[in-house]
Amino acid sequence: MAPKSEKKPAEEKKPAGAEKAPAEKKPKAGKKLPKDAGAGAGDKKKKKSKKSVETYKIYIFKVLKQVHPDIGISSKAMGIMNSFINDIFEKLAQESSRLARYNKKPTITSREIQTAVRLVLPGELAKHAVSEGTKAVTKFTMLQLNHCELCNLKFRC
Repeated sequence: MAPKSEKKPAEEKKPAGAEKAPAEKKPKAGKKLPKDAGAGAGDKKKKKSKKSVETYKIYIFKVLKQVHPDIGISSKAMGIMNSFINDIFEKLAQESSRLARYNKKPTITSREIQTAVRLVLPGELAKHAVSEGTKAVTKFTMLQLNHCELCNLKFRC
């Protein structure tokens, strides 16, 4: 650190004697930026934020509170649960995609998803998952029908 403090007074004397020299030199073309780009670069640094990562953490927590309201979960356990859900989702997506290809269908429907659930999940767990999935699809379909009936009465979809 001592050598740097010794160099600073020497550097301060040079710019004082060479104030005209920087004004005479032309800036290099590679370093010159347009006024808008310079302002934009400053704004980007200010607006820079963390990339959002989508997780199932809030949904895991909501289900936990429905099942066991008095129990909490550690962040490490939450991370494990999130990874587990991502893994299951990926397995179901791959299996349903494979089923669609086998049947030469361009679209993955609820039938492919249901078959994939039966193939990926074991026994009783698959039965419960299929029944919950069927219930969710039925509820969604009914809501869509009710929405379209309202649209026909008042608006056009």
